[in-house]
Amino acid sequence: MATAKRPVQLFRNMSAKIAAIPMVLTALVIFVGCTIWTIVHSFTKSKLLPNTKWIGFDQYERLFSQNRWLISIENIAIYGICSLIFSLVIGFLLAAMLDQKIRFEDTFRTIFLYPFALSFIVTGLVWQWVLNPEFGIQSIVRGLGWENFTFDPLYDADLVIYGVLIAGLWQGTGLIMCLMLAGLRGIDEDIWKAARVDGIPMWKTYLFIVIPMMRPVFITTLVIIAAGIVKVYDLVVAQTNGGPGIASEVPAKYVYDYMFQNQNLGQGFAASTVMLVTVLIILIPWAYLEFGGKKAHG
Repeated sequence: MATAKRPVQLFRNMSAKIAAIPMVLTALVIFVGCTIWTIVHSFTKSKLLPNTKWIGFDQYERLFSQNRWLISIENIAIYGICSLIFSLVIGFLLAAMLDQKIRFEDTFRTIFLYPFALSFIVTGLVWQWVLNPEFGIQSIVRGLGWENFTFDPLYDADLVIYGVLIAGLWQGTGLIMCLMLAGLRGIDEDIWKAARVDGIPMWKTYLFIVIPMMRPVFITTLVIIAAGIVKVYDLVVAQTNGGPGIASEVPAKYVYDYMFQNQNLGQGFAASTVMLVTVLIILIPWAYLEFGGKKAHG
């Protein structure tokens, strides 16, 4: 009986399965195929053009001996942790504020979301001007009488990554706010009424009732933020181009520079492979806990 049902299930929704074939083949050939090709060539002595001269882990040893790469790892860690925390906190607070049915909600929502419509290049250039000590925030405050005021993070090697972070938060927080607001609007009104009847403070209602109920929204938001963190490149190029010196280097810029400017494909492939492995180390345990654990208990 079970064997009779399997062919029936196999041919169910055939039109949808046939329509998905080009997408599946594209994903296999372009994503999986190119990924394997990149990993294989990261163990070769590829320079301007790919070659098959095998050198083992030499590219990786050279990679982790480069101060520039180590700085880029430190920067992406700082940027990533701060971006995750501040994006979630600011986005949720803005969403909670708009969820109070305030006046001109549509106007505020548009204002907060507008930066997300801009490209990272435009955002980087805008914040390069805003943070420029000659005519930006520092110049304006000094013009108001505070002559000793100093605010030039893009020109300070110790603070430059935080200047990039400000621009990233300005652009991306509006989207996080919209996702959170959609999650809040999905909460049953009876839950709020029951919390008020029981005399539960609003902050406790959010913290212990609403936020746990919004777990799927938070997971989606985390994935979106993490994707933006891993591929941050154009924002850095537009604001600092990796400067001052190499103080604002990030892995994606390192990969691009070595592959297309330094004409060292092997080193660029090694760096991109390390980025891929790092993402997989984070993604696989999360996917197992999120999906595999549920099936095991089910």
